[in-house]
Amino acid sequence: MDRKKQKKFLIVPPFKCTWRKELRFKEAGRGCVAFEASAHNDVTLVFRERVGSQHYHYRTDNTPNYTIILGSHRNRRLKIEVNGKTVVDETGVGLCCSLTFQSYWISIYDGLISIGKGRYPFQNLVFQWLDSNPNCSVQYIGLSSWDKHVGYRNVNVLPSTLNHILLWNQMDNGELECDEDEDIADGFIDGLESEDVWGLKCFLENWDLSDVLFIVGDEEKAVPAHKVIMGASGNFCFSSSNPDVIQLPGVTYPVFHAFLQYIYTGQAQVLEEQLGALRDLSLQFEVMPLDKQCEEITDRFKLNKKLFDSGRKVEISHPCSLAQRCTVFPFELPIDVQRLKQWLSTGEFSDVEIHIDGHGLVARSHKLILSLWSAAFTKMFTNGMCESNSSKICFRDTSFDAFIEMLQFMYSGELGVQDATDKGSLLLQILLLADQFGVTPLLQGCCKTILECLSEDTVCSILQVISSIPSCKSLEEACERKFSKHFDYCTTVNTDFVFLDEASFSDILQCPNLTVTSEERILDAILLWGMEASDLLGWEAVDTLLKTSAPDLLFGERLLSVNMLLPLVRFPLMPITLLKKLEKSSLSIQIPVFEELVMEAIKYSVSKMTQPGSNQNVRFQHRQSTFKEFQYICDGDNNGVLYFAGTSYGKHQWVNPVLSKKITVTASTPASRFTDPKALVSRTYQGTSFAGPRIEDGKNCSWWMVDIGEDHQLMCNYYTLRQDGSSAFMRSWALQGSLDEKNWTNLRVHENDQTISKPGQYVSWPVNGPTALFPFRFFRVVLLGPTTSDSGPWNLCICFLELYGYFHM
Repeated sequence: MDRKKQKKFLIVPPFKCTWRKELRFKEAGRGCVAFEASAHNDVTLVFRERVGSQHYHYRTDNTPNYTIILGSHRNRRLKIEVNGKTVVDETGVGLCCSLTFQSYWISIYDGLISIGKGRYPFQNLVFQWLDSNPNCSVQYIGLSSWDKHVGYRNVNVLPSTLNHILLWNQMDNGELECDEDEDIADGFIDGLESEDVWGLKCFLENWDLSDVLFIVGDEEKAVPAHKVIMGASGNFCFSSSNPDVIQLPGVTYPVFHAFLQYIYTGQAQVLEEQLGALRDLSLQFEVMPLDKQCEEITDRFKLNKKLFDSGRKVEISHPCSLAQRCTVFPFELPIDVQRLKQWLSTGEFSDVEIHIDGHGLVARSHKLILSLWSAAFTKMFTNGMCESNSSKICFRDTSFDAFIEMLQFMYSGELGVQDATDKGSLLLQILLLADQFGVTPLLQGCCKTILECLSEDTVCSILQVISSIPSCKSLEEACERKFSKHFDYCTTVNTDFVFLDEASFSDILQCPNLTVTSEERILDAILLWGMEASDLLGWEAVDTLLKTSAPDLLFGERLLSVNMLLPLVRFPLMPITLLKKLEKSSLSIQIPVFEELVMEAIKYSVSKMTQPGSNQNVRFQHRQSTFKEFQYICDGDNNGVLYFAGTSYGKHQWVNPVLSKKITVTASTPASRFTDPKALVSRTYQGTSFAGPRIEDGKNCSWWMVDIGEDHQLMCNYYTLRQDGSSAFMRSWALQGSLDEKNWTNLRVHENDQTISKPGQYVSWPVNGPTALFPFRFFRVVLLGPTTSDSGPWNLCICFLELYGYFHM
């Protein structure tokens, strides 16, 4: 969709109803309207055969219509009226929210009225009613209210067809048009990315939240303004004791309008002959950016009078202080950000005190600044609610630190928390607040910072928070991809993943690039998730529990979800020995779906033939990102990954993989007769083979490094070394892994290890712990301390290296 087309919302004043010709069903009597609304009560939609008049209200309508009222009777009831008569009056259904926008949908199909909550139509149904005498002619939709303002946004009309969900997912959100001369109370405000339409320009010469008057010209025209904006733009000598009226008898209104226009929008238009007066005004109040631009334009005019024709308007635009942030307040305006931040700190010109339960007074703020960022605050302060006339607002169940960060953002346009590593929890709280109050740029900044610092350790906690926020869909998908890529790690290091909702967990299991070492891991994860287990258990432990319990007791409300998720395990890919165990398990005996899947897999494994049509069933297909296991058997065996690379990954007889360019071996010192990369992966004993020392970060460092290739990764769980013919035995060293050859992770660290004790000796060690579940491309053996040799203590003397584990081809 064209970026210029933005999602808007409409504020409907009390006792009004707004009609748009585009808000109509394509087929009379059949359609669905999806929308977001925010109100204290009475979110009201009227469905008529014709468009209502400008002064229409459903209370006076005698023509056939359906009227649906969400949050009637002071937000306590759902009402449906047919031709003015109440036919439904239900308590506690489809209520409203006054601080944030809620998503709703209403479908009408031949008199069947369905009402639901949530972003996606035809899901999360909350109420349904069938008209015994249906009106199949209703077609136009009116957005109405009762005694309070109602905000609507993202209003979309859809057909009631079988493919409605697909239509919704594929369509661009529509846009409602608004006449330029409509009052702001009836105007549209952006929903997402709203700065192009909604912003300080909407408060230009607007009485809302104004606290200073300029009396301009001989006609004494009263022009409202806002101290916090004017004071941050220049020197107006405001103070709490000064009067709130400033007389400007010698200034004409067109000049003063251009002056305010420049401050509030960053742009202004003025007649050429008025440039001098505009510059004088900017000098008087020390709005120096405007003064400078007027001077430059005047100088250009003096040099070349043909640039301007007398009587034509001159356009003036403020240069943005940050090019990449020109649409974000306050960077597009001639405003001193430091002054704004100072006034937040000191409370100068403040008109609202913010209190948080448990913390008392936390800030003296400015209603205008809050309203610039948040439509929720705008309505709170301008639509006649009690907060409109109050200088104090209180918040409950609100994070103090997160709210202060949001305030700082509103005054500076920049997110103060830039590191999600140490402050991930705070960032998530800020993100929730940004979503609650509709501060979209802040929400986007939080998502960006979280995404940059996303790790396997934080992905579960982030998913738990953002899965319910539609505007964080991209971050949610990135988290799911991260989880699926490191599935083994995320499901075996701890049990945080069991708190994910079913939709997120199911999306992860169905990710095309799910990376897992075995289908057994997926089975374990589903069972743990179903139990909401606090301890890490395998399927065998769960099976033992089922011998003395029942599935409905063990899995509770998640039993149905477990039955839905089990088919995502590719049982046919499991070894037949494991399938036989599963066949005899209590899981098979007590869970019919489990038994059916296991029997299907056994039949496939025995016959190696699928059922008709099953070649399209993903359960019978190998995963694109499945790892191949290479298990250590004994020192010097042919079961390692480096040996496998020498066979061109199982395609022909072994050839040194360095020579065949399947892998790359490097050392801390240049290649030479006794520092031979191909010797390290050969099958031949070398009497002398070492990597010499180099200086890294001011310290001696010696290492051998293996790059297994751009398209390959290995989760290493075992490795083997062989000492060369020397007696320079290692005592302190580490096996490390990396994805980028720059950032290294210790897989196993040896300190004063006396294992190597003779020339030519093979030695092998397991890699334990969470690091064994991380896939890496680069591996190196690095000396951490001197060897036993006096002549060359920093020579790393090994002639063979082999790696084992799960290899991603």
